[in-house]
Amino acid sequence: MDNHKSISRRQFVSVSTAGAVSAATLSAPAIASGHIEWRFVTSWPKNLPGPGVTARRLAERIDAMSDGRLTLRLFAASELVPALEVFDAVSNGVAEIAHTASLFWQGRVAAAPFFTAVPFGLAPMEHISWIEHGGGQALWDELYAPFGLKPLMAGNTGFQMGGWYRRPVNTVEDFKGLKIRMPGLGGQVLERMGASPVTLAPGEILPALQSGVIDATEFLGPFSDMAMGFHRAVKHYYWPGFHEPNGTGEALISKSAWDDLDSDLQAIVENACRAENAFALAEAEWQNASALKQLVDEFQVNVRPYPEAILEAARNATKLVMAEFETKDDLSARIYASMNSAIERLGPWSTVSQAAFFNARRQTD
Repeated sequence: MDNHKSISRRQFVSVSTAGAVSAATLSAPAIASGHIEWRFVTSWPKNLPGPGVTARRLAERIDAMSDGRLTLRLFAASELVPALEVFDAVSNGVAEIAHTASLFWQGRVAAAPFFTAVPFGLAPMEHISWIEHGGGQALWDELYAPFGLKPLMAGNTGFQMGGWYRRPVNTVEDFKGLKIRMPGLGGQVLERMGASPVTLAPGEILPALQSGVIDATEFLGPFSDMAMGFHRAVKHYYWPGFHEPNGTGEALISKSAWDDLDSDLQAIVENACRAENAFALAEAEWQNASALKQLVDEFQVNVRPYPEAILEAARNATKLVMAEFETKDDLSARIYASMNSAIERLGPWSTVSQAAFFNARRQTD
């Protein structure tokens, strides 16, 4: 099997115990004989199915498309910098590019999670449409400009699952005091429902779940979640992922390094990111389907829907969380308005196209 397209769980290597490489031992990006080397840091364990493999493929695409003129030296989480420090690493010049997710930067940039996902927000294709055609990219560029960063969509893990729980959640009361790993705006929603959201780097989640430091977690979809081993710790797996209906990965590029590239290399980087975005989304759809079946059939995971009362409480809490952006800084308010405009434009079409077709197709089963 082409290892560019899939990776087995046996190939997944955790870096939770790997020592960090000192930045002081690394030289500045090599520029000789027309060759440029960028340091490429990520928030993911090495070769994690989904985003970890996307990062590797992105480096391979750029190397191949540029005929070796631009190469990316890849560092998994904690091999150069910790998973949740890649934003600063690129901003401060420790690396030239990172692969991560914008929802990790909410504490620094309030509106950053909009560019991964917001609760009850845009679905994957809707999100791509907003970024590419609805003004989202320009707003994203503006948001990160003060940090010297150029963002691009680079991979997508698709629809997310609702999360893994140690005990069933049957009522809103079951969220009271629940310690759940959920970064981004989804965490704020569950906090309003009584939970205690925790932000952990991906490589730290399973140990926290096994030890009881947290009671529940969300991550991505079945493909990546199974590779992370969550099913070994808990058995209750909920859907839908209302907190994160899209899984856009972001490439964070040093603006100064970007500006130093020739225009053809800039085009190569942009189009490599676009290619990986489409490829990874298709991969997520394909692999999530088989992984979900394996979790149920082989590992006896209890896959269940959130009760409607919980979804209703989450919708109400989401309205309160999102409304706060109307009174934040001007840029956050404009991002919020732009995304809402995209939902209003795309929603009716999504209803009569995808939603209507899937419902009609189900009736033939």
